[in-house]
Amino acid sequence: MSFSIAIGPRIRKSPFFDCTVAAGVTHFSTYNHMYIPVSYGDALGEYEQLIQRVDLRDVGAQRQLRIKGADAARLVQILTPRNLAGLTIGKGAYVPICDSKGALVNDPVLLQLGADEYLLSLADSDTLMLAEGIAFGLGLDVDVSEPDIAPLAIQGPKSHYVVRDLLGAAPLHLPYFGFYETELAGIPLIVARSGWSKQGGYEFYLCDGTKGRALWDLVMEAGADYGIAAGAPNYIERVESGMISIGADTDAESNPFEMGLGGICDLEQEADFIGKDALKRIKANGVKRAFMGLFMDGAPFPAVNENRWGIYRGGRDGQRGAECDAECLVGQVTAAAFSPRLARNIATCLIGRDHIDAADLLVETPFGARHATTTPLPFLPPSTKVPQTLLEDSLS
Repeated sequence: MSFSIAIGPRIRKSPFFDCTVAAGVTHFSTYNHMYIPVSYGDALGEYEQLIQRVDLRDVGAQRQLRIKGADAARLVQILTPRNLAGLTIGKGAYVPICDSKGALVNDPVLLQLGADEYLLSLADSDTLMLAEGIAFGLGLDVDVSEPDIAPLAIQGPKSHYVVRDLLGAAPLHLPYFGFYETELAGIPLIVARSGWSKQGGYEFYLCDGTKGRALWDLVMEAGADYGIAAGAPNYIERVESGMISIGADTDAESNPFEMGLGGICDLEQEADFIGKDALKRIKANGVKRAFMGLFMDGAPFPAVNENRWGIYRGGRDGQRGAECDAECLVGQVTAAAFSPRLARNIATCLIGRDHIDAADLLVETPFGARHATTTPLPFLPPSTKVPQTLLEDSLS
């Protein structure tokens, strides 16, 4: 069964939209009320492209929230339980954002551009309205806006060579989430060492939407010698890397502790933030679920599950029988794929902590019930380091 999304003006397009169409994009999704490419029609080929070479991704739907003004630092801290006291210009930070009940609603990267100016590079939720509401309600001296900034991601082990050829050695020496402002052939950019993969990469934050095609073409030309190709956030690799997708891996009750983000939440800091009291209660009462990996047996199944799959405790003889009702449901698979590097079926899941070590877990999939065992995330370690030879060459 196949479906199509009608392309129209109600859902916005990024500055790179026409470039992705010309490159042969076959599948879009919507993200922050925008079209985002998710496939060019060859899931395995795109995976291998990312793992072995380099891809170029239109992630302009990763919208930017600018907070600027005398109270900018205060508003940013109100938005996140992460303590931002040590934040500096040029060094980004991964920051969870929660609602008043302590539920995780976004997990952007925060960039401090100046003493009174910040960018939040958002996941898929209406955080602009949240920030505007808080600023208005507290009467803060701050401007909250969505600027003309659209990221273009260069990901994969050869990404370091591409950015070196475009911008010299400077990007290679950035720490992870580090960034700086520059121009490339007259195109204003923020260059960051980041991106939604664990294969190494960079994001070029385009600061002039009229120059989308020009930037795309420059990167494609520089990447030609390294086998660059158009790509998209890769489903298989993101499962292998255990990367959180807000809305896909989370629900209305997911909190930072069960998603593995408790270590960057400072509940004892003096500053107030949304959900502070709720998060203290959640921590004191104990977290009931965990974001985990799963290994599943059986024949390989295709990537991308349309719905969450139930995880059950098995019935007689390890099979889920008619006597096993909803009380046997102990978790849900949030994303599943066959891993070429591990040669196994893998998944991310939310599962009750009391059932993590159970030996009789069964997952109800469209391909039949599969026996499963939990495992910590990620399945595979990150490969984000810049090749040593490149670093040595840049210093010589």
